Amino acid sequence: MISRHLTSRILKRAADSKALILLGPRQSGKTTLLKEISTRFEGPILWWDGDEADTRSMLTDPTSTRLTSLIGSNKTLIIDEAQRIENIGLCIKLIIDKIPGVKVIASGSSAFELANKINEPLTGRKWEFNLFPVCFAEMVEYHGLQDELRLLEHRMLYGYYPEVLNQKGDEVEVLKQLASSYLYKDILTWQRIQKPDRLERLVQALAFQIGSEVSYNELSRMSGLDNETVERYIGLLEKSFIVFRLGSFSRNLPSELKKSRKIYFYDNGIRNAVIKQFNPLSLRSDTGALWENFLVSERQKVLEYQNINTNRFFWRTTAQQEIDYLEERDGNIYAFEMKWNKEAKAKVRFPLTFVDNYPNSFKEIITPKNFESFLGITD
Repeated sequence: MISRHLTSRILKRAADSKALILLGPRQSGKTTLLKEISTRFEGPILWWDGDEADTRSMLTDPTSTRLTSLIGSNKTLIIDEAQRIENIGLCIKLIIDKIPGVKVIASGSSAFELANKINEPLTGRKWEFNLFPVCFAEMVEYHGLQDELRLLEHRMLYGYYPEVLNQKGDEVEVLKQLASSYLYKDILTWQRIQKPDRLERLVQALAFQIGSEVSYNELSRMSGLDNETVERYIGLLEKSFIVFRLGSFSRNLPSELKKSRKIYFYDNGIRNAVIKQFNPLSLRSDTGALWENFLVSERQKVLEYQNINTNRFFWRTTAQQEIDYLEERDGNIYAFEMKWNKEAKAKVRFPLTFVDNYPNSFKEIITPKNFESFLGITD
């Protein structure tokens, strides 16, 4: 079994009274992780499954008296697919406030946030964790660095969803199912999107622009949506763990872009499924963009699982000088250029404008020869 790095962060909160909320995209392994860690919590353990109609029915109008009766002598309550339960935020709040000694662990997809089911009822009563598809470092621990390096191009094409990893030789069909059945389900359910075909066109437009500065005007033209709707839909796609945004870094220079953004996919395989493109890297024109998306999305997993607080950006000026990716934390700036060409490190130079204005910044060029430490692998 692949060991998930988020496990240690969750278990650190096992002894306090707050609820543990595990969020993440559909099919990212939340239920599997809950089963694995359940043995580490005090028993007896009670499981509720939000997919079951009788579970949803018994929690329709929760009261502390009713919940006390349902929980009985159990010390740990695990609620899987909790977003399916209409009053789940209120249920968990009542358990925490009225039934001492019961630890609540709940998992859910993005519908939690889209439907605002937990944030207000559980203010100050929860720890939230994001579980993404499997990461590079987890696979290195599973079968070794050498094997994972051999599969690098494969990962850039098909990504890291658990079912993709488990269905060797059937990756394209699995990704087609994930993209069609799960990609928009929460958005369509909770936001009542009137024109889902235009949402799909927007996602396709974003897929073609990974690694590039995006224009809402251009996205509007390609999707048939107005600018305001484009921005709203992108926010929903972020909450659904499909894409995420990076803003532009701006501190000292009038020429620095201040309101621009890049948009990346959380998983390369989903991105390629959206545009139905699984050709080998040698036959593609977007290999550099795939490499950048792979590194930036995998880096996000490292930051989340190691609980590293950092601001993330890209840098660009009106003169078209740019740096792919920046992190700012503890007053320090870390700048990274991402190049698929393994020999690029000797040729690439950071823009002098950036070097002169941020002389103490850390700078590194990331290629397939040296990317491991950037993704959490240390000697």
